[in-house]
Amino acid sequence: MITCVVHYTIDPAQIEAFERFAREWMRLVARHGGVHHGYFLPAEGASDRAEALFSFESLAAYERYRARFGSDPEFVAADRIRDESGCVVRYERTFMRPLLPDES
Repeated sequence: MITCVVHYTIDPAQIEAFERFAREWMRLVARHGGVHHGYFLPAEGASDRAEALFSFESLAAYERYRARFGSDPEFVAADRIRDESGCVVRYERTFMRPLLPDES
């Protein structure tokens, strides 16, 4: 399993647009074989940070999902929310492998 952790710097004035953007990507990840663990939005402290975590069974599965970017109409529409609202100032992706508790 591979987990993608996305660190966002967001525009706090556009939080509603960011939530619309996030809901679309949660749906798209699930629809295309991934498991979305959610978006984590500011509650206290820094108001311009958000995080997202989602997993695919392998890097190859993630790359099949990623190949739809820029061409699949649903992916383009989801990105349009971000682009037109300016809700995302910048983002950084990190790939990690989870270490899960042993099942006893």
